[in-house]
Formats: sequence, C-alpha cells, structure tokens
Amino acid sequence: MDGTLDHVMMRVEDLEESLEWYQSHFGYEEVDRWEAETFTNVHLAPEGVHEGGATLELTYNHDGRSYTMGDAWGHIAVRVEDVEEAYYELMDEGVEDYRRPEDNPGYAFVKDPDGHEIEIVERDHGARWSLDHTMLRVEDANEAIGWYTRTFEYDLFRRSEHDSFALYFLKPADAPEEAMSVELTYNYDGRSYEMGDAWGHLAARVEEGTLEDAWETLRRREAEDYRDPESCDYNYAFTKDADGHEIEIVER
Repeated sequence: MDGTLDHVMMRVEDLEESLEWYQSHFGYEEVDRWEAETFTNVHLAPEGVHEGGATLELTYNHDGRSYTMGDAWGHIAVRVEDVEEAYYELMDEGVEDYRRPEDNPGYAFVKDPDGHEIEIVERDHGARWSLDHTMLRVEDANEAIGWYTRTFEYDLFRRSEHDSFALYFLKPADAPEEAMSVELTYNYDGRSYEMGDAWGHLAARVEEGTLEDAWETLRRREAEDYRDPESCDYNYAFTKDADGHEIEIVER
C-alpha cells in the first residue's frame, strides 16, 4: 500500500471567495473539480507541484450551511524559502495580520477567509506554497503514533518535545521529500478536543486497481470500518484514526 498523503479537505462557506484567496495569494491553480447535485469539490495546487505532492480540496455545500472549527484539527502548513519575506508579502496584499514571524522564529501563521489556520514554514524543497504538513491534535500520543505506523506503515521522521506539548511528524518511509506529512500534536495536560465540521479529512493514496485489496489490509489491521468501498461505489473508502479524524483511501 502506498499511503502517500494525496490531499487534505476543508469546507468553505463561499467557494468563489476561497478560490480567489488561494489563487491570488498562493498562486494556486485549479487541478480538478467535481460538480455534484448538492456540493462542489475543487482541488488546488501551486504551479510546479511535485507528483508526490498533495492538493488542497475545498468542499462547498450548496445548502449555504455554516461550520464550526473545533480544535481537533490544527492547521495546514505551506512551504516558502523565506518566512518573513513571504509573510509580509501577504500583508501587503491585504491578508489579515495573525501571527508574525518575529514572534515565532522560523514560522508564521495566517488565516484563510473561513478561519482555517495556515502555517508558513521555511523549506529548501518543494514548490513555493506547496503543502508541507497537516496538523492534528491527539489525546494519546502513543496510541495515535501506533495507529499510523501500524495501519498505514508510516515512519516517525521528526519529533519535537517541549515543556507542555510534543510534535510528531509521520509519512511513508519511501514517500518523496515533497510529500505532505501528518503532524500529531500532543498536549501534556490531558485535554479533550471537539472535531467540528469545518475540516473534512486527510486522503491517502493506494495504487490504481488496488482499492479493495488495500481496504482488506486496513481491516486486518483493525482500522475502523467507516465507509467501505462498496458504499462509495468503489471510487474510494473511508476509515478513522484513533482520534476520529476521517481518512479517505483513494486510488492514484
């Protein structure tokens, strides 16, 4: 099973406003769109994104609903060569001043029109503004790390321990450097989290024609039977991680 992270999905309340924001500030291009009766999905990525890189999927539901952010999801992170230069470039373009690089050496944060937090990180690889990682908060670090390493065969390739929290970064061992990783944040105070519905899911790739085999592998590894391939017309499937974050399985 491949397991490379294919995309991260976020729900938006005004599709055109969100598209304009990501296209004008990050130079994202529309790489795929699915128009359904009740919703629209649009995939975005920067020009020159690596074939192993992830896309951002914006989901717009046609019924005009609003969403709650919750705190179980943290943020997405995008890559630049110089955080300070990139941050103030965004400020000059009218993006809201949120968390400046002077206050956070090595990174900064902005928010999109729906309030999703976006970290800006310095990297020497990957296209500018490409997705570097998606951060999820977890309630039991050992259980969460074990779930991703056993279920998806992810490797823990970076960790950072602090006074009140720890960060763990995982992705497949053979994934390209430009692939998106998942960052698990564990706070030591034992807090619980609310999932909200503004965030949707992560998606992991499997090889074309192997969806059902991959699903059987996940089930043998005791992954939750949330939405099996048959219930999704054999186009994709869904499980959930140890903290209830939805994970889509998709062929590429």
